[in-house]
Amino acid sequence: MLKTLLTSKTIQIILIALTLTSCVAKRKLTSANATIQGLQADSTRMAGQISSLQKDITQLQSEGKTLEQQLADTKKQLASTSNQLQSSSKDAAGRIADQQKRLETLQALIDQQKKTTDDLRKKMSDALVKFNSNELSVSVKNGKVYVSLQENLLFPSGSANINVKGKEALGKLAEVLSLNPDINVNIEGHTDSIPIRGRFEDNWALSVARATSIVRILTKDYKIEPLRIIASGHSQYDPVESNSTAEGRGRNRRTEIILTPKLDELYKLIESGGSTGGN
Repeated sequence: MLKTLLTSKTIQIILIALTLTSCVAKRKLTSANATIQGLQADSTRMAGQISSLQKDITQLQSEGKTLEQQLADTKKQLASTSNQLQSSSKDAAGRIADQQKRLETLQALIDQQKKTTDDLRKKMSDALVKFNSNELSVSVKNGKVYVSLQENLLFPSGSANINVKGKEALGKLAEVLSLNPDINVNIEGHTDSIPIRGRFEDNWALSVARATSIVRILTKDYKIEPLRIIASGHSQYDPVESNSTAEGRGRNRRTEIILTPKLDELYKLIESGGSTGGN
């Protein structure tokens, strides 16, 4: 009886133990399953993060390549711009230097022409020194030498016939012209405003006749090259003083011999834009 009771108790204990063991195992299994599920979720989340990071890395690598290409293009453009600026700077410096040289050449020619004009004025003044200031004057205007001869030195009133003293003055002037063949001569006849009477139709005719009379003296008697000379008449329309007084009218009755140094080199330089090389 006791033995049977022990056996029954033993079995109960075993069953209880087994039951307890089974409950523990289930709890552990449940816990393990929960852990596994948590790890799987973490793994899935990490896999998603890794995939997202890989996409970010790929995008960043692509953007990095784009930026590298842009940087390379920018460097290339900067290098090209720098070369262009250097070239432009050199060209500009060359143009400035060339322009400076042209200006210096032009200034030298202007100075040379001024010196030539001043020398010519002095030569004329020296050649005509014996004549009085009320008979003639020598001056420089606009780069030209003006020899202004009054009527009382050259002509009788209302006449175009040159008198002896006038011819003597023209002879002195012709000596200077003969020694300076590069001088052009413009002879202008001028009158006062009083209408002319006699052999000439009007003051126009008288002023032209007096200019051409001087041309004939210079070319025929003193052998000045005719191609160098221009004759013109201005009548009463270019006075130096008012015609309202006798003194003013006397000064207006004059013949001006305008001497111009040839400006061929200066004109060529100006027409070519200041270039000594014709550019």
